[in-house]
Order: sequence, then structure tokens, then C-alpha cells
Amino acid sequence: MSRLYDTIEPSVIDEQMLKEAVEDQGPKGEAGRIAKQEGIDFDTVLALRLDYRNILKIDNMWNFVSLTKLQMDNNIIEKIEGLEKLVNLEWLDLSFNNIEVIEGLDTLVKLRDLTLFNNRITRIENMDTLVNLHVLSIGNNNIKGLENVVYLRNFKSLKTLNLSGNPFCQDQNYRPYVIAHLSYLVYLDFRLIDAPGRDAALEQYRYAIEEIVHNETLAQKVLEEKLEEETKTKLHKSAYVEDMDGSKLFDSMIHDDPESSKLSALPGVEDILEEYKETFMNLCQEMFNLGLKEHEKREEEINSFFGSIREAREENKNQGVKCINDYSEYKKKVLQEIANLNENFIIERLTNELSDEIMKVWDTLMGLELQLVDQLEETIKDFERNLADMYAGFLEQIRAHMTQMREVEQTHNEKLQDIAVITLEKIMKNELADDLPDDVRMLFVDKDTVMGAVSSSHETRLSKIDNKEDDIVTRANQNIQSLIENIHTEEIKRNRKRVAEINNLIDHFREEIDSYDIGGMT
Repeated sequence: MSRLYDTIEPSVIDEQMLKEAVEDQGPKGEAGRIAKQEGIDFDTVLALRLDYRNILKIDNMWNFVSLTKLQMDNNIIEKIEGLEKLVNLEWLDLSFNNIEVIEGLDTLVKLRDLTLFNNRITRIENMDTLVNLHVLSIGNNNIKGLENVVYLRNFKSLKTLNLSGNPFCQDQNYRPYVIAHLSYLVYLDFRLIDAPGRDAALEQYRYAIEEIVHNETLAQKVLEEKLEEETKTKLHKSAYVEDMDGSKLFDSMIHDDPESSKLSALPGVEDILEEYKETFMNLCQEMFNLGLKEHEKREEEINSFFGSIREAREENKNQGVKCINDYSEYKKKVLQEIANLNENFIIERLTNELSDEIMKVWDTLMGLELQLVDQLEETIKDFERNLADMYAGFLEQIRAHMTQMREVEQTHNEKLQDIAVITLEKIMKNELADDLPDDVRMLFVDKDTVMGAVSSSHETRLSKIDNKEDDIVTRANQNIQSLIENIHTEEIKRNRKRVAEINNLIDHFREEIDSYDIGGMT
């Protein structure tokens, strides 16, 4: 159920091994020699075989970002690791190794075929992200409990499963148990699951399956609610109004005030606090609605902008393609004409005309690119101006609401001061009917102490309001700056890439002319 260590020293996946593996799988003959001379970028390799190499540890694979097929069977690998960057992997063979735990596969979300046959695995786990899995071979391991199979119910695309050779296969109910719990399987242990066998298995485990389905339904509902809440939170954060819907901001403001619990025990404070909360929450709700409304407007503007950019680029691209196609047709006619001529001077003239036509293509393509650059630059400027105006208007309204919050806080503070003074006078005259807790009475040793507590409470709440405003303004300014910078950066990259493409294309056209055998045509 595992491979023994060979007497030779375990191999290390290093640069040399990877180069040799890529070259072995590459083109042969002259094409292979040229490829070897020019070198092959690891990030372009699609398939790689590293089997039968006595490899102990998976390492140095991060450059193979385009890899779709990786074969590492028949080694002595003990742990699945180092595959995080291989996000395009669709086929992975780790059979005949010494792996004990399924792990390290989280980023391989495109994986369709996974082979872990003949290892030391004891549990089916840690594959939650492999939702595209069609084929799983995990036979000849050390999986003992049939309940492991239930984990695979999450993989609705799984059609072929091999579990043969595990201890739980000795259970007389093994096959019907698997078929009943994984009703979407087509093949189990290389055998087709027929309809009668499936029906019998489902009937045998009907009550157990009903309970599982019930629990899965409840779990799915909880998950959907969680995802819905996360989506809402993300939206509210994007609109800069998280914690503004309901009493969250007010509650946190009171919670963070160390004097609040003491002052709320004073006679009459509960009433003014409730009034304060209602007014404060109304302002929060207004800000919340404002934020969502303005966010929707900004999203419309952003989507419209990127739509315009795509249309401009697509139109420009089509014009460029037409130019290249026209040249190709012209070249075809010229070459046909040259093939039917015997006079070298006429052939030379036609070849020169072809060269002139290439220059016209360059002029046209570069002209189109310059035209696009100017068009996009103007579009980006308009977008930047519009977005800046939208943010400015939004932040102006936010500041106005925050000013109202401070005014409401000031009004509440003045009422609290009045209650504190009245309470102090009653305590001094021994006229206070309510019995105050000891920690509250300690505030009333003199006027300075109690007014200091009221002032401290006021400053704490004001600070909370100020911090909220600063947070909204800072994030809004950072986001608009980041968005605009990214747009400019991407446009610069696009322009440079396009210019390079044009020059490479023209060089190719010129090389074609240089390669024409005029003598041979005559």
C-alpha cells in the first residue's frame, strides 16, 4: 500500500530536473534542438511528467502556472504540497507514493481528475474546493470507515470513483452503501452502476439517506443565509455605510464610553438616552439610504465607462483586422503575379511595391493606435471628472449628516449636564429618592468630578462620530485614487503591448519578403 524508499538517495525537484523533463516531452529533431537552444518558459508548459524519479518532496513548481496535467506517480512523496500556483491544473496523478493525508489542494479548483491510488491515506477530507472533480481514484489506501464516503456527497460532478483495495471494501454492504450515498456516480471501482443495483441500494438505505438529505437542506439554508449576509456586508462596505443600518453605530458608541453605564443610572437619563438614540438612528438610516443610492449611481457610471472602453477597443481592433486582411489579399495577388513573370526587374518592382504596402499597413495600424490612445485618454478624463464630482457630492452630504449628528450629541450632552447638576444638588441636600450604586455616587463627591465624567462621555461619543466620518472620507478618496491609477496603468500596458504587436507583425511581413526566392520564381 506504499512504496519503499530505494537504496539510492531521494531526488530533489530542481531546475535541472524540470528542464530535462520539459525537454524530454518537447519536440524532437531539429525543432527540438531549436527549442532547447531558445529555452522553454516553464509558465507556458501545459503537461509535465515527473514519474519514477524517486522524488521525496514536491518543490520548485511555482513557475508552471499554465500546467493542466501533472504526473508524479511512482515516487516516494510523503506530503501534498507546493502545488498552490498550479491553478489551471485539471489532471493530477499522485498514485504509488507514501502520502498519508489529503491536503494542499485548495487552489486547484479546476481539477477534474485526481488519482491518489496506492498511498497511506486513512481519511477522505480537505477537498472542499474541488467542485469540478469528475474522476477520483483513491483505492489501495488505508481507509477503514464507510462514513468517509458521505464526504463525497458534496461533489455533484463526480462520475467515476475507485475505492477498491481499502479495508472498508471488505464490508458486505460496501457497494450498496456507496451507491446509495453517491447517487450521481456512474462507475464504481471500474464497474458500471446499473439501474436495478442503484434502486436496490437506495431502498436499503432509504431512511438514512432521508435524514442526511434533511440535514444537508438545513445546512444549505444556513450557508445561503451566511452568503447573503456576506454579500450585504460587502455591498454596504462598498457604499461606505456598513454599521449604519440599525443601531450598530450607536450601540458601539455607547459601549466604548466607559462613563456611559454610570451616567445612565441617573434619574431621567434613560428617557433622554432613548430620545437621543431614536434621533441618531434616523440620521444613520438617512446616511445608509444615501450611501446605497450614490453607490448605485457610481456603479452605473463605472460600468458605462468600461463598456465605452470595450466598444472603442473593439471597433479599433476591427479596423486593424480589416487593414491586415486587405494587405493579405493584396500580397496574395502580388505573389500570384510574380509567380507568372520571368522578368526580374518587374518582379523587383512588385516586391518593392509590396514593401511600400507594408509601410502603409504600419502607418495605418499605428495611426489607429494613436487615434485610440487619444480617444481613450479623453474618455478617461471625462470619467475621472464625473466620478470625482459624484464622490465630492456624496462626501458633502455625508459631512452634513455628521454635523447633524454632532449637534444631536451636543443637545444630548447639555441635557445630561442639566440632569447631573440637578442630581448633585439633590444629593447635597439629601433629597434624592433613588438609591444610586456606589460607583455612581463616587462621581458626586463634587461638581468637578461629575461634570468631568459628563465631559469625558461627550468627548468619547464625539470622537466616535469624527472617526466614522474620517473613515468614510479616507476610504472614498483612496478608492477613487486607486481606481483611476489602475485605469491609467492598464492603458499604458495595453498601448505598449499593442505597439510591440504592430512592430512584430511588420517585422514578420518584411521577413516574408526577404525570404522570397526571386530567382526561383523566374
